[in-house]
Parts: sequence; structure tokens; C-alpha cells
Amino acid sequence: MRLRPTVPLALTAVLATAVAAAPPTAARPDAPAPPKSPVATGYGGAVASVDPDATAVGVEVLRDGGNAVDAAVATAAALGVTEPYSSGIGGGGYFVHYDARSGRVSTLDGRETAPRTAGEDLFVEDGEAIPFDQAVTSGLSVGVPGTAATWEQALRRWGTSSLGEALAPATRLAAGGFTVDETFRAQTAANEDRFRDFPATRELFLPGGDLPEVGSTLRNPDLARTYELLADEGTRALYRGELGADVSATVRRPPVDPAADRVVRAGDLRRTDLRGYRVARQKPAHVGYRGLDVYGMAPSSSGGTTVGEALNILEGTDLGELSQAQYLHRFLEASRISFADRGRWVGDPRFSKVPTRELLSQSYADSRACLISPDAVLTSPLAPGDPRDPDAGCTAERAPAGTSYEGPSTTHLTTADKWGNVVSYTLTIEQTGGSGITVPGRGFLLNNELTDFSFTPSVPGVPDPNLPGPGKRPRSSMSPTIVLDDGEPLLAAGSPGGSTIITTVLQVVTGRLDRGLSLPEAIAAPRASQRNTASTVAEPGFLGLPASAELTALGHRFADGGEIGAATGVERLPDGRWVAAAEPERRGGGAAAVVRPAGRD
Repeated sequence: MRLRPTVPLALTAVLATAVAAAPPTAARPDAPAPPKSPVATGYGGAVASVDPDATAVGVEVLRDGGNAVDAAVATAAALGVTEPYSSGIGGGGYFVHYDARSGRVSTLDGRETAPRTAGEDLFVEDGEAIPFDQAVTSGLSVGVPGTAATWEQALRRWGTSSLGEALAPATRLAAGGFTVDETFRAQTAANEDRFRDFPATRELFLPGGDLPEVGSTLRNPDLARTYELLADEGTRALYRGELGADVSATVRRPPVDPAADRVVRAGDLRRTDLRGYRVARQKPAHVGYRGLDVYGMAPSSSGGTTVGEALNILEGTDLGELSQAQYLHRFLEASRISFADRGRWVGDPRFSKVPTRELLSQSYADSRACLISPDAVLTSPLAPGDPRDPDAGCTAERAPAGTSYEGPSTTHLTTADKWGNVVSYTLTIEQTGGSGITVPGRGFLLNNELTDFSFTPSVPGVPDPNLPGPGKRPRSSMSPTIVLDDGEPLLAAGSPGGSTIITTVLQVVTGRLDRGLSLPEAIAAPRASQRNTASTVAEPGFLGLPASAELTALGHRFADGGEIGAATGVERLPDGRWVAAAEPERRGGGAAAVVRPAGRD
């Protein structure tokens, strides 16, 4: 099934002046910010991210002969400079790679892990779960970072450059600085109170004690030196060396201002935890959909299984022939069902048996699809099915499973090269601003990823696979996705947004594959996110759709969820060109670029 991708006429003028047309200025100190466009089409490879500096870095790598993996790592390192509240070497993520030579999709699980001393009661004191806001800003919430190890592993397996070479543009960017935009200032303002309580964070992100001004240049020489250290010593500097010693000391004795009245709990991340960290190599989650192959992350992420189950549920309906309201109704109901199963069954597979194969089976999805009616809405919280007994999918009486909170931050990037290799990579430090704790002298924030665990069993008496444990990875919703058509890349996409990541990716994929939208249109479309809750959160633009009133008449209940996600993606056109697409407005708009824009020699 080879789709004929379309590019909307309104965007044709944009394509000829895409950001890639300009020389990459991001790596040159004191250079102006590169131009930003949400769409680019052309040859030689493509990069899409939330940030123009980071995208320019990735395109520079491709232009210099690097491949999609080299560009992905370089772009991610640059995002650690310009999007430090969403990513960086203090966090983790999931890396999905398509190898053009072998035609194989592979994944790296670079998720953070809990310290070896962590038990199920990690966030429990005196028999009660500690307040969530106190867990967020604490050493207790910091997991062993996996991002640097992911970069090194990806480059060793599939890249052409060394870690030092991949880090070089971001090192220059950190030293020279980047231009503060409205989104960065707003995110800083939202974190101002807690940033002020940590001297290293305050000094870095509140220069002179004030919020950074839009248009000003923010430099991070400490991070530049940290990147240089990683370039010289490799990731052993973090997992076995002085950098890791500083991370451990920061977690175990959070450097809070003595004058602050904030309760900041210490964690117990030790150097032995860092030495024991390993990136997990595993088979991707995979389903067939409309004759295509859809690949994503298997657990510890729930993204691949939940997106895959929902697609399997929708497989039996021709979504392209439905009205918009009926399409959205089935999209929301499939999301509701797959989230019900996610909460009960998905966790770190090293600690509990996760029925991944069964969750991704068409027979199980068919047994759950019978719950959907065209003229009625399911009641949430919906009970999970049992993928080991698909015959009972529509009849079993079980207690519903709950779900843990996931912060709406994170970032996603997508890259492709002239050889046809593709990367879909989602990385995070969890909350916007992570734990709020900067490692003194090192220039990066630590994650608060362990708050993705269930603090206590979500539903008493119902098994919860997402409780903390020693060395355990908390469940994630990150959903980096690659779609193949007859073994060749068709598109790749992903998004930030906590648990809304899953529904965002599902909506983008079905919008593109089923509803005749171009990839840029599917990314820009108004979003709604149903996660087995009584109300569906939706963007204001979604609530204004004519279909929204029809959905309400069916029984759907909506709540204004503000902005949902910030997706990026790439698509291969039949003539060999790449379309790179990012958000036109969300998070201030993203940046898409190609090496050689269409229409240029």
C-alpha cells in the first residue's frame, strides 16, 4: 500500500524557503537564530524538532555526510542546550531506528532506572503517599539518567561519527548561547519559584536574578565543558567517573538554598547505580495496519503496545469512509479501551510478565472492538480485558485499573538521510524543568522521572505493574513510531505530552493514513485525548469543530485541556523527496528542514 502523500497548497510557498535553505548558524557563537519553518520538502535527508537551532545542527551533520543517527544525536544534544527543561543528559528516552541496508527496525530503551535501594514504598511515608509536588522537586524522584548512554550506543551500532564529533555543534551552541524566545521565558516563569530555591539552577536560568528577556542570549558554559568531558572520556565520565560522582552527590544531598522553606527530600542514587546502568536492546512493538507495518517501543514504554492495540481495534473499520464525528468517536473509544488495558498490564518487563505479544494481537483487539457502538459511549473507568483470554474481551467483569500521572513535558525529534535511514527519538527529563535541581558546575537539570511510578497501587486489590522497585524502569507513554510500506520507510512521528503522547501519535497516524491528510495537516489538526477517564481533554480548536457537538450528543464529555503535544515527523514521497514537518503553533512552533530544498540545485 503506497499512499500518495499530499502537501497542502497553502504550504507550497513555505517549502521553497524552508529553514534548511539557510546555512546552519546554530553552531556559531553569537550568530542570529536560524529561520524557522514548520514544513520543508526536498532531498538529501530531513530533520524535524521543536527548535530551529537544534534542527539546523542536525541538517549541518547531514550536509557534512553524516547519517540519520549522527544527526539525531547531534540534534538531541543541541536540544539539551535550547530545550533544557524538556531534555538533556540528566534524563532518558526511547530511540527507534530504521536501517535502510537491512530493512530492519531496532530500538534502544534508554529509560531512567530507580536506585537499587528503591522499594515499592519509595514514595510512601507513615503509610501514606507523599504529596506529589514534594516528590517532583526532590532527589527522591531522580532516576539513573540514560540519555548519554543511548547516544553512545546508537552511534556505535548505526552511526558514522564518534560521540565527540556528534557533540561538537551543541558544545559550540552552549558556549555561544541561543536566543531566548517567548516559550522559553514562559517555561522559566512557570518554574521560577522552585528554580530560585536551588543556587545552581537560579544562576543558570535566572541570570542576574531575573527571568531571561525574550531576544536575549542565554549561554551555558558549564554544559559546554560537560559536553567536552563526554567527548574526551566517553560516557564512562558519567557512569564511572567524576561527572557521575557529582550527579550522585547532588541527588543524595540536594543543594537547596539554606534560606528556602521548601521541603526537598534526598534520594539514594549511588555511584554503583550509575555503574550498573545499561541501555536495553529489545525488539520493537509491531502491528500491521492497512497493509503497512507500524513499529514503536515495547515495554518499559507503553507507547508501542497502546498505539498498536488501538490501531488493531480500528483496523476493522474503514475510517476514511466515516463522517468526521464517527471517525473521532471510534478514535476516542479505541483510545479508551487500549488505556484500560495499559493500566493493568504494562510495566517494566524485567519485573512483571507483560503480555506484549497478546496485547498486540489482532484477535485480542477484535475481542475488544466489539465494545464500540456507533451511537453510544463507553463508561470510564473501563475495566481491562485479559489478553491471555481474548474470548472474554467484551464480557469479563473486572475492576478497572488506574494510571499514574505523567508530566506533559518531553521533546521529540525525527531524522532521515539520503540513504533512507530513519530515526524517531523521544527524550525527556519528565516534568517541565525536571526535578528543578541543576548539578552544580555541570549545566544540566536532573530528571524527576521516578514520579512516573504509581506511588501506591492504583486500585486496591488490583495488581499494579508500575510500582517502584530496585533498578526498575517506570512505565512511560513515549511513542516514537516508524511506519514502513513494503519494507521501506513511509513516515516517522512522535510527540511530547506525558500520557497524551499516545493519543497524539494515534491521531497523527490515523489522520495521515486514513483521513487523507498530509503529514503537516495531521500534525496541525486540533487534538483530543481520551485515556480511560470520564471526560476527554481537548484543545480549544477541537472543541470548536462541528463534530464536537455531534460527539457530545453521543455522550462524550469534554474538558479544555489546553495545548496537547508538540509532534514532529518525516515522510518519504514516492519521488524520493522527504517531507519534514513540525508544529506550526504549539510550543511556539517547531522547525523542519531538509538538506536540499525542492526546487534548488
